[in-house]
Amino acid sequence: TGARVVADSLDIAQRQAYPAGFAVSAGWDRDEAYRFVEDLFARHQNEIYAYLVRMLRDPELAADLTQDAFVKAYRAYDSLQKPENARAWLYQIAHRVALDNLRRRRIVRFVPLVGETRNTSPSAEHLAMDLRLSGDLQRALEKIPERQRAALLLAELHDLTRLELAAALGVSHVAARALLTRARESLRQALAVERAAIAESEAAADAARHRETRP
Repeated sequence: TGARVVADSLDIAQRQAYPAGFAVSAGWDRDEAYRFVEDLFARHQNEIYAYLVRMLRDPELAADLTQDAFVKAYRAYDSLQKPENARAWLYQIAHRVALDNLRRRRIVRFVPLVGETRNTSPSAEHLAMDLRLSGDLQRALEKIPERQRAALLLAELHDLTRLELAAALGVSHVAARALLTRARESLRQALAVERAAIAESEAAADAARHRETRP
């Protein structure tokens, strides 16, 4: 999914980056901003698209919102304090775009896909995602608050460091670590409930089959 090329270039003009009444701050160089964001687009469009697909479960919508995220990055160029933090800043924008859309639709969805982690010992969440559990894992993830789900997704699948995760979520490093800890615990609890329900259902089915085979 993440290999899709959303567009050949960043379509700023056609997306009407400057609607009527939109103010540009002093010292804001449009050409410099465009070149910078165009370079970000060339390097990061696929991973931002993959993140949005996983959050929204809608490839076409994710493609549209990927373009929107980069247009928002262009408009917010002067909010980037350090160019070396551009990737985390970009994820912060994409994260807000995804949450805004989810809240408008009042739908919480997630597609678990395989990713890599920086840790030498993969976490339980990463291993579960690598198994591509389409049933109990997906249902468990859908029960986790959207900010917790996003934190897991960014940390476990998109390989963000703790500092990058904090920047992407717009919180402090301590708050990001606490959110990720809560997310992992929420996922463990939700998975336990799902697996208990599956075990109960299977036991009931076995009992029914046993009754049917009794003379």
